[in-house]
Amino acid sequence: MKTYKILYWLSTSVFSIWMLSNASAYLTNPEAKKLCLHFGFPDYFRIELAIAKIIGTALLLIPFKNNLKEWTYAGFFIIVISGFIAHICSGDSLLESFSAIIAFMILLLSYFSFHKIIYKIQ
Repeated sequence: MKTYKILYWLSTSVFSIWMLSNASAYLTNPEAKKLCLHFGFPDYFRIELAIAKIIGTALLLIPFKNNLKEWTYAGFFIIVISGFIAHICSGDSLLESFSAIIAFMILLLSYFSFHKIIYKIQ
C-alpha cells in the first residue's frame, strides 16, 4: 500500500505542477497565446482553460474520497486528450504532440494509484 501512496503523490504532484505551470503560461506568456491561436481556439478559451486547470489541480491535491475527485480526473482526461487532438488537427507532428501523451500517462498513473489506495486493491 505504501508503494501506491508514493506513486499516487509523485504522479499527482508532477501532473499538478505541469498543469499549474501550463495555466500560468496561458495567462502570462505571449507564446502560449500564439499556440492557442495556432490551435484555432478563441482567446477567451485560453483563459477558461487556465482557470479550469488551476481549480482542477486544487481538487486533485485536496484529499477527499467522493465523486468530485472522479469528475476532476474525467475533466483532466478530456483536457489532455483534447490537447493531443488540437496538436494533430492543427498540423503539428506526432513528436510535437508527445507532451500530451506523456501528460496522459502521468494522469493514468495518478488515477489508478488513487484507486488502489482508496479501494485497497491488491
